[in-house]
Amino acid sequence: MSSIDIRRAADRFTTRLSWLESHHSFSFGHHHDPTNVGHGLLLVFNDDRVAPGGGFGQHGHRDMEIVTWVLEGALEHRDSTGTHGIIRPGEAQRMSAGSGILHSEMNASQSEPVHFLQMWVPPDQRDLEPGYEQRAVSVKPGAGLVAVASGRGHDGAVIINQPHAVMWAAEMEAGEAVVLPDSQHVHAFVARGRVALSGHELAAGDAARLTAAGALPATALEPTHLVVWETAAD
Repeated sequence: MSSIDIRRAADRFTTRLSWLESHHSFSFGHHHDPTNVGHGLLLVFNDDRVAPGGGFGQHGHRDMEIVTWVLEGALEHRDSTGTHGIIRPGEAQRMSAGSGILHSEMNASQSEPVHFLQMWVPPDQRDLEPGYEQRAVSVKPGAGLVAVASGRGHDGAVIINQPHAVMWAAEMEAGEAVVLPDSQHVHAFVARGRVALSGHELAAGDAARLTAAGALPATALEPTHLVVWETAAD
């Protein structure tokens, strides 16, 4: 059965600390709702703002493909494989937790906040070797949806170990439209701006969860950054 489920920014779970404001689209940490644990293969979609000098100290993950997309500022990453990187807008990071990895994520600036999205999907195999990839991905007005993270071999995207999932992003001027993927599960999130989608208006922080809804157009009502996940299977 097809459906369009609109989720508003104000209805997200929220974590507020002295150095962190995090909005969770799905159950995360101590925020739990058994009816809201993911959409298709997308299990975590966190919208994080970290104060200057703040961040997440070393902590562990396993058996998860973790994609980070910075919207503003700079995020510093270190992990137990010896990887160290600073991620800025226009750069995608993929960390495969696999059989187990420890990492930290810190605001790389002592004066400016960092705003980023972190999104998790499960891999298609357990106990993979932990891995990391970071690369520039050009997302510009007029380019339509650009593959940022893909398990399907899209050129220019970071590679995730999940062939049933792709993350796309679009930078859109007012009046510009993109066509959302015709997949079983699509999660379209407005990171900045406003869009019109199938009779609904979505503002920054709003999302549409589409289930077998077909290839629908999303039209920017002002300059907009749109982040879309498609997953083909539960």
